[in-house]
Amino acid sequence: MRLRIITPLSIVVDAEPVLSLRAEDDSGGFGILPRHADFLTSLTIGVVSWKDGEERWHYCAVRAGVLSVASGNSITITTREAVVSDDLATLDRTVIAGYRAAIETERAERTDAMRLQLNAIRQIVRQLQGRDGREQLG
Repeated sequence: MRLRIITPLSIVVDAEPVLSLRAEDDSGGFGILPRHADFLTSLTIGVVSWKDGEERWHYCAVRAGVLSVASGNSITITTREAVVSDDLATLDRTVIAGYRAAIETERAERTDAMRLQLNAIRQIVRQLQGRDGREQLG
């Protein structure tokens, strides 16, 4: 099989042959072997691992993404961020922790932005209600 891991800025991995691949989606971990049926899934933050033609394992931390299998011999992963390493412990400790922290920061920022928008809407509604009240009195 051929494996490609792609970010918006680069092709991080372009490997062939790949004997097997492991990844994780919301339902849990799964494996891909040659001649796998066409498949499409949304990946969680995690580590994708694959065995090359020399039966060595390689690892790539992904910040979520989409995995697709085509024709049983092509695996493509598109993701926002990817870090490749042959050291699984480093990926697990540092990179994945960093991805999770970044996701939490983004979530907090979105929540703060939503609060600001709601407060602005409330103030606009109050202003409009005040005008309506004055117009009705006059």
